[in-house]
Amino acid sequence: MKKVVFIALVIGISFQLTSCKTEKKKDVAVKKELKASPYSLKTAKNSIDWIAYKTTDKLPVKGKFKKVTITKNGEGNTAKEAINGTEFSIPVSSLFTADVSRDYNLKKFFFGIMDNTKLVSGKLTITDDTSGTASITMNGVTADLPFTYTIEGKEFKLTAIMNIDNWHAQKAVESLNTYCKDLHKAKDGVSKTWSEVAINIRSVFQ
Repeated sequence: MKKVVFIALVIGISFQLTSCKTEKKKDVAVKKELKASPYSLKTAKNSIDWIAYKTTDKLPVKGKFKKVTITKNGEGNTAKEAINGTEFSIPVSSLFTADVSRDYNLKKFFFGIMDNTKLVSGKLTITDDTSGTASITMNGVTADLPFTYTIEGKEFKLTAIMNIDNWHAQKAVESLNTYCKDLHKAKDGVSKTWSEVAINIRSVFQ
């Protein structure tokens, strides 16, 4: 009887040890699968800055979007691979210019005039070693925005000049200019809000 109990005990311990080894192998395999790519925009430090212009003197108005969500792709073995094909969305609510009243005006009298623009979304496509195209959806319109870029080490920089008219947003520009009429006047007495916006995006991979 004792021999039977002893044999059963040995078999039980052997089974447990085998199970542990199998589970450990499975855990290692799962960890390998979950391991992020060397370059990931989801873990990178991303910044989206912009410069709009007012008055006939074309005075710059600087701002940024404090939040961007990578909705698809954004990973690769190189920075270029990570950028190419990335899809993203930017909530208009994250707009920031360091001026509370200006932020309010832009959200209400500019973006608030547009159709379906709580979010600005897009997709980045790299065409060669220095340029690419961003397919941007805003105001219910999807249009291409050509850009140039540089990659130095783990830092990616993108620059582009956006013409708001390409997104049929003339009404939004006119709305903002009407509300900010006096603020957008130069010495010539003419009030002007430009449709041109400079875009500067920077991503530093971890």
